[in-house]
Amino acid sequence: MAQGLSIADTLTIPKSYKPEFKRQINHDKIDAEQKAILASDGVADNFFNTSKNEDINYLATQALIRKVDNLQFLIESDTILDHRLKVNYLYGLENILKYFSATWNQNSDKRVNPSSLPVIFGAYEACVKKDRNQEPIEEVIGRLPYDAGNAVLGANIFEKNAGYKSAKRNLILKFCVLHPEKMLATLKDNPNMPFADSLIRTIDKRKYARQLYDFAQADNQLGYQIRNINDDNFIKTIVLMARSKSGQQYFPFLDNIVKGKMTIGDIDAIKDDSLKYYKLLVATQMDYVKRALYKDTAFEFKALSQRLIDKAKSGFVNIINGLHNENAEVRFRSIQSLSAEELYYLAVSSDGSIYTSSFVKGVFPLMMKKCNNRADSLLVSLHFDKYRKFIKMSAGFNTLSTFLSSFPQKTDPNDESYAEKLMKAFVGKLEHGNGIEDGVDVADSYASIVETIKPLANEMLRNVQLNYIRNEKAGNKSGMAIYNILNKLFLSADNANNIDLTKELGIPPVYEVPYKSLANDSGNVIMQVFFYGDKDGQNIFRGFVSMFSNSNWKIDGSNSQWVKISSTKGQPVSIYANRALPEETGEDEQAQKALHDYLEKNKLYPTVTIHRGHSYYADATIQHMFSSSKIVFLGSCGGYHLIHDVLAKAEDAHIIASKQIGATEVNRPFFQLLTDKVRNGNNIDWIPFWKELDSMIAAKEFEDYIPPYKNLGALFIKAYKLAMGDEDDKRAF
Repeated sequence: MAQGLSIADTLTIPKSYKPEFKRQINHDKIDAEQKAILASDGVADNFFNTSKNEDINYLATQALIRKVDNLQFLIESDTILDHRLKVNYLYGLENILKYFSATWNQNSDKRVNPSSLPVIFGAYEACVKKDRNQEPIEEVIGRLPYDAGNAVLGANIFEKNAGYKSAKRNLILKFCVLHPEKMLATLKDNPNMPFADSLIRTIDKRKYARQLYDFAQADNQLGYQIRNINDDNFIKTIVLMARSKSGQQYFPFLDNIVKGKMTIGDIDAIKDDSLKYYKLLVATQMDYVKRALYKDTAFEFKALSQRLIDKAKSGFVNIINGLHNENAEVRFRSIQSLSAEELYYLAVSSDGSIYTSSFVKGVFPLMMKKCNNRADSLLVSLHFDKYRKFIKMSAGFNTLSTFLSSFPQKTDPNDESYAEKLMKAFVGKLEHGNGIEDGVDVADSYASIVETIKPLANEMLRNVQLNYIRNEKAGNKSGMAIYNILNKLFLSADNANNIDLTKELGIPPVYEVPYKSLANDSGNVIMQVFFYGDKDGQNIFRGFVSMFSNSNWKIDGSNSQWVKISSTKGQPVSIYANRALPEETGEDEQAQKALHDYLEKNKLYPTVTIHRGHSYYADATIQHMFSSSKIVFLGSCGGYHLIHDVLAKAEDAHIIASKQIGATEVNRPFFQLLTDKVRNGNNIDWIPFWKELDSMIAAKEFEDYIPPYKNLGALFIKAYKLAMGDEDDKRAF
């Protein structure tokens, strides 16, 4: 509108007007594009409805109909233009309409806002006039926003105009400003931009350090321009890293390198020593955490945290996990030189992957010894970094009482002890945490704490209720949702409270799995069992098949890669289990894939998934399980810590897992009871099911198995997703 009225806005087309016959096809194509755009809002009429603002809709419609018609007339009736030029400008108008039609309702950086239509056609009219008079169009395009300017150049007829290259460069600059995340990629595709150096210097270094690193390595014009910048210390540092074969190892320390606190040479001296490199990672993490308390967030802080996780697992945790059959002296030799702080980060960096025995017999007791059994002093030295994660893990591994008992006892009976203050903070201010991750940690911990430290569980419940009131007064929707869910979950852990989570929180049933939800359209219940080809797995497979050597079942072993076990009495149940073929040759994995392909091809989607094998195989089971699973049994050590990975694959799954040792003495009775219930067409009602299972099992390991209705972290995720909607859930994860 700011460009004012043009001739095409005010003229009236004579009723007697008809285009020249030899150009009629060009006008017909333009008319067809107009009609298609008018219908693209969902209604084939003469109004373009794309906004809640009726004024915008009206102006866009007027531009699309009247202005385009008038432009057609102006081009057609221009006495100076010859046939070739008239066809050219009509073709350009058609192209603009095509470009707009293809982009206006896209969610992309090329989208053209319909409100820009009057400006676009006004600018096209001005460009035609300048081009007709052999004048540059640069000034016309320069006045336009990016989407409108790009649409006008979408006419694809001005390439020979003297101002085209300048206009194009100006649009590239506008695009880079609008989309800084695509700036470097755009400059790579458009070399020799005169403003490239200046743009590179203005890039958000905190966000796009990785991009700078990647593009600085390239053997192209952009790579040369980045490497040639000598007056920016950050970019110079990135270039030095990019020139090194070990550049990725420097990223966690980028901030300290830029600030001159550390050199690349310092890192080179220790980067090949796993122990020294890990120690430097921990020291840097502690430094960055301390700085963050004062609102000083280091460059690539996330890169540091991720590298710490990777090194903790690969350099230490995977090693002590793999030595689980060795004596303690051999198994835990690699961690003896680590400090209490370094052992702490070893633990919190391996949540979900560290074995129970690795934590309980190795990392935790050594950490407590190294901090002189003063966990309070340890947390202070760590600035309480990731303390919720550690408390959750300690609760899950039944070491929380030991951890908290190392805190000084209160001297004033009317005051709170240090441990009480810590647990109060553990539950408090979750609305300010990292998405809902902290809420999940609190929920997960409660299921263990309520069984082992009942007074502490009662205090957690009271603090949750107080925090709900605080958030209610503040009108914090997220906080209210978090604490309402935790309150209901905590109360539901006690059957005497008769809390119906389906009714209270709107989440799918957690106390039972109806039989009808397990059976497919043909009335058949499909189960899949994953086996692995190590020595233990082969023995377990043979024992599993022998369970069904009775008149209730029929075993079909005709396939070389899997067995099918079918019910002969009661309701139809089909159990498919891959053979535990040798893992050394990868035959077990091939058998799983072949079975998966067979089930998928025949639309036999399992609703029950069973993992039988060591915990280090569990990730593979989760990766290849079907999302149709309604019941998932993780019969391995520490399967409890993989619950959230299962939910990412099958969001409504009821999950049974152990938080410590997985035992055949538990796994086998569970599967026998489950298959009998299903074969008889029973609903799986977890509370009586668990009581019946308890009466069948004498093994002490059973107490560490968590039934689905006590997987509070899993239930928290489901409930929060419903309470806050999909967008909040996406942000949280």
